[in-house]
Amino acid sequence: MFSLQSFYNQYETDPTEITLAGRKFTILLPRYLYDFINPWDVLHEFPLWAKVWKASWILAGYLAEKPVETDKQFLEIGGGLGLVSIVACSFGHRITMTEYNPDALRFARANAHLNHCPQLSILELNWSQPKLKGKFDYIVASEVIYKKDDFAALLKLFQTYLKPDGEIILASEMRKTSGEFYKYLQPLFCIETVKKVLRSENEKTLVTLFKLKFKSKGWRKVG
Repeated sequence: MFSLQSFYNQYETDPTEITLAGRKFTILLPRYLYDFINPWDVLHEFPLWAKVWKASWILAGYLAEKPVETDKQFLEIGGGLGLVSIVACSFGHRITMTEYNPDALRFARANAHLNHCPQLSILELNWSQPKLKGKFDYIVASEVIYKKDDFAALLKLFQTYLKPDGEIILASEMRKTSGEFYKYLQPLFCIETVKKVLRSENEKTLVTLFKLKFKSKGWRKVG
């Protein structure tokens, strides 16, 4: 059974407070990134999970405002520190958060307990060898598209776990690789984009929500 005290004994953390849709959430971040970096290969499995991405703010806020459908189930992939799923759970959505990195999974569980969501389902998921059960009405994610090597695995995951009439909601800032990913998906998906702006005192950031639904018969598994 997960214990916050054992988590605090293992990790040094810094809390950050986030307000979304009128509610406050406290998210624990790693105090030092170098604890999770291989000094001999800095770029290999760099801990991208160890920060709250701006796109995660946008996706979390979008789900907080989305009407709750108690018969619908959400799957979050690449959930990182857990913000999106914690917010969704707090506002009444049925959501399963997944991550592959074991440290990220521990931080997500700690943050779920800290924000009064101990019931949140948090599971390990390897995109290349997924072992989840069932299908979902929604698959959501923020800032998960970085490598072309992931394109095929993500498509297969979508085809395996999204219901035929389901929807995928992906949030990200626009990058070359993400643009290429959506072109890769176009043969099978209808894609709608919604532009959102995240404003702070010193800057504003454009984040795009990509909403995808299968085209006719596109949900069938390939290969």
